[in-house]
Parts: sequence; structure tokens; C-alpha cells
Amino acid sequence: MTEPIGPVDASRVPRFAGIATFARLPRIDEVEHADIAVVGVPFDSGVSFRPGARFGPSHVREISRLLRPWNPAQQVAPFGSQQVVDAGDMAVNPFSIDEAVADIEAHARELTANGTRLVTIGGDHTIALPLLRATHAIHGPVAVVHFDAHLDTWDTYFGAPVTHGTPFRRASEEGLIDLTASVHVGTRGPLYAQQDLDDDERLGFVPITSVEIEETGVERAIERLLERIGDAKVYISIDIDVLDPAHAPGTGTPEAGGLTSRELLRILRAMSHLEIVGADVVEVAPAYDHAQMTAVAASHAIYELISAMAPRD
Repeated sequence: MTEPIGPVDASRVPRFAGIATFARLPRIDEVEHADIAVVGVPFDSGVSFRPGARFGPSHVREISRLLRPWNPAQQVAPFGSQQVVDAGDMAVNPFSIDEAVADIEAHARELTANGTRLVTIGGDHTIALPLLRATHAIHGPVAVVHFDAHLDTWDTYFGAPVTHGTPFRRASEEGLIDLTASVHVGTRGPLYAQQDLDDDERLGFVPITSVEIEETGVERAIERLLERIGDAKVYISIDIDVLDPAHAPGTGTPEAGGLTSRELLRILRAMSHLEIVGADVVEVAPAYDHAQMTAVAASHAIYELISAMAPRD
């Protein structure tokens, strides 16, 4: 096996110098094969409140310059045990959701054709649907672990069936997810009616709410999560608004009472033994992000995802 090409050495080139690839990793055109590709999707035409997540990929990449190559929490070198690259951004139509969704799926299928797994930076949560379609083409139905303040299993907004609030309803209806193993983590806040929760259960999700995590603790949440997943293949989708606005103010639909960044990272680390086939981190909106707090949280979440996807001896 060829030794992976890792990040630029921060002891030789200052972190603030050079092109901002994720974690200063090589570009995809600089390697022969990638085990994991970090790719951006600067698209936010599916938002229902504050726009701006189209600028999320570049914002997260910029602060990710600070990441280092050894993860002591997981006892792994995420960039040394596998070839991780930055695949740049997908160029998709900002004026047509349907065309953008088709383009994202096509790009994702192309990037994963030779066994590469994707960790995608959004963009809004609309992008999870085409990413799951591309994942399903390879793996069949997968367990979706969905970190979010919101269910994202609503039906339509203004008659539009594909928005950032509907991707997992469409995914369930299309048979993309494992109905026996999928779960929401960190959901909270007001809903439209009890019917929202009834529909969500029918669509194949079990919620582990922020209130439950507060009352019973993170370790019990992890136990419930792992029991639910079993040995299924896993796709992890993280809306950064799963975090409390104190930890992630830079997002479009913030809700009070969320997880801390420490709690999110702890849960991600607990999934390192699972077969994670893909992931995304979405809804980072830089215009509302004081001192890059949200980008810091998102970059570390991606780092823990890549670490969890690394091979173990």
C-alpha cells in the first residue's frame, strides 16, 4: 500500500499560508486514489429561514487549517492510516433545486465509483437526499444517524417536496434508509402538531431528543443509539444546529436547548467501530458566525467523522 499523503506540515508552512483545503490535505488530483474525499456543496436554495449556508464549505475549510494529524481521543492518525483528500466544491445550479439535486447525485456517484467514501460539507440539508441516493446505489438501504434540532421529515414547504426540511421523508419513501435502524439525535423545540412525530415514526426514525440527553446523560444516549443501529451500515448526517446556539450561532434555523460541542464529539467517537459509509455536515452559515465558533465545531465534527472511518488494527 502506498503511504498516504498527509496535510501540509504546520512546522514548515504557517497555518495561515497557502490554499485552504480541508485540514491542509492534498487535493484529489494530487493522489492516485482516495479512501475518503471531503467535498463541498455550496448550495442553500432549499432553506426556509435564514440563507447563507452556500458559503459554509469555504468557511469550514478556512478554520480547519488548525487541525492536527493525531487524534488522541480516538487513538488514530486519521490522515496517516488512509488517504484523505479535498475534492473541492461541486458546482450546482443555485436557481433550480431539481437540477441541483440531480447534479449532486451525479457528482457523488462519480466520486464514489472507485470505492471512495464522501464526507460532505454543506450547504443546506437538502443535499442529504441526493447523497443518500448515491449511497444507496452502492450499499442499499443504510441506517441514517441524523443529528439535528429538527426532524427534517416534513412533507412540503409551499408545495415544494424537496427542501432542507424534507430530505429524510423523501429518502424513507424512496427506500433509501433502513427503517429498523435509523435515528434522530438532539431533536428539540416546537413542532407544528403531534402528527409530525407520528409521521416521523412511520417513516422509520426513533428520536433521542436533547431533553432526553439532558435527563439521562450522554452515555445512555450512546447505548440507545448503538442498540438501534446494530450491525447496519451507517450514514451520518449532521445539521450543525443540533448544537445549542451558544456553541453554533452561525446557522439558519437555531433552536435553544441543544447539545454542547463536547457532547456531539463524544457521540461521534462512540461510533468508530461501525461501518460508516458516508457523512455530511451541513447548515453552517458564516454571516451569523461570531468568531468562527460554528466553523470550529463543524471542522472538529468532520475530523472526528474521518477518524471514526479510519481502519483499526
